[in-house]
Amino acid sequence: MEDLLKVKAKIKEFTAECGHQKSLELLELLPTGKMLRSKLILKIAGVNEESIQLCAVVEMIHAASLLHDDVIDDAMTRRGKPSINAMYNNKTSIMFGDILYSIAFTKLTFMNLKIAYNISNAVTLLSIGEMIDVDLGETFNTDYDVYLDMIYKKTGSLIQASAASAAILAGLEESKYATYGRNLGIAFQMVDDILDITADEATLGKPAMADFKEGKVTIPYLKLYEELDNSGKERLKSLYKKDLNEEEIAWLKNSFATTKALKSSIELTQKLGFEAIEAIKDEGNLALIDIMQQMCDRKF
Repeated sequence: MEDLLKVKAKIKEFTAECGHQKSLELLELLPTGKMLRSKLILKIAGVNEESIQLCAVVEMIHAASLLHDDVIDDAMTRRGKPSINAMYNNKTSIMFGDILYSIAFTKLTFMNLKIAYNISNAVTLLSIGEMIDVDLGETFNTDYDVYLDMIYKKTGSLIQASAASAAILAGLEESKYATYGRNLGIAFQMVDDILDITADEATLGKPAMADFKEGKVTIPYLKLYEELDNSGKERLKSLYKKDLNEEEIAWLKNSFATTKALKSSIELTQKLGFEAIEAIKDEGNLALIDIMQQMCDRKF
């Protein structure tokens, strides 16, 4: 926890350097999440000035992407608290995101060239993933590979880049940690997608099953679609992006309960976790194994 406080202090320091008081005020309003990317970097590279700076850059990029994401999704809350666009307006959220991106990229210019490439390229992939996600919201997607590509770009790419860049800082084999980070990122998003169905509103900080209403056909829905008969498939598609009534919610919950859709979704995250652990099993970093095991062993 103390190490993460150092990261937060560095983010505040970087933001203060731009000389814009409102940005500092907005920064204080951003809810703190799990800081998974920072935890990952510090577990790989240790706690030092370079790793803290890298954490700050990555967290600022992640925060910027969420500020833009909230505008795209018309989200009024973020982690159970009012979003910046809800408290102010969309323009403020977008421009503050741009400021955080710009500060992070400025700081990247002082870092190792390969690290700067890893992180900046991940932001390109992240942005493409956001666009794919928006496009996928237009129709009911049944293609698993398209979904996987989207969540890799949108979520996995920055976590992969964080792990690989931390390995560079520590003088470790970059490719092993890149594989670990990629799988961690994809599994992390899949777990979130599963929890959208299995967790309650208090835990999620948003209504349960909100993803489907927003036009997101996530891994449990893809697996459910595969399991249903033709009439079930048509009914599932008819509920897409709809305000569901109690009977429709009950049908969905019953369908998940009577098929292997959730079970196979969870097994897929566990498979990704096993592959991640295999990649770094000879590195002697038990903390990374614990992170992945905790991810995959969450109560759904």
